[in-house]
Amino acid sequence: MLINKKILVTLCLSSVIAVVALTSMKPEDEHKFKNLKVLPKNITDKQLDNVMDEWAHSLGVHCNFCHVRNEAEKKMDFVSDAKPEKEMARKMYKMMNKLNQKYFGAKKDSLGMVMKSGVNCYSCHRGESHPEVKVPEGRRGPGGPPPGAPAPGGASAPQGDHKQ
Repeated sequence: MLINKKILVTLCLSSVIAVVALTSMKPEDEHKFKNLKVLPKNITDKQLDNVMDEWAHSLGVHCNFCHVRNEAEKKMDFVSDAKPEKEMARKMYKMMNKLNQKYFGAKKDSLGMVMKSGVNCYSCHRGESHPEVKVPEGRRGPGGPPPGAPAPGGASAPQGDHKQ
């Protein structure tokens, strides 16, 4: 019986020590990203990597398109807002979300990310960092401006066959 009491006391003390040690340990902070303005604050590393990869592929760019490199530390400074492209990306992301919510009824997940969308970055960019607005060839006259556009010099383009 004495051995059982010793074992019981040892187990109890070990349990108390383990509980005290675990509760007194400072919980390791989750990796919190700094300077997130449009993406959810509780986004995971993997989710953020997926978003950044999608944006990079949609625009045909690399990280340094929006982010600056800290040469002193020899690594990217993802927190910095030094490049105007980063702020433009935020504005475009907000625009895309508004379009998807208003016109495509897109719902958001628990993080606040659009789950299913009608448009995304690739819809317009198609792998180009600066997509150009192009008028389809069939809509222009041969070598001339599109129908209804002002003629060079400010005069209106002739409309139809008018006799003077």
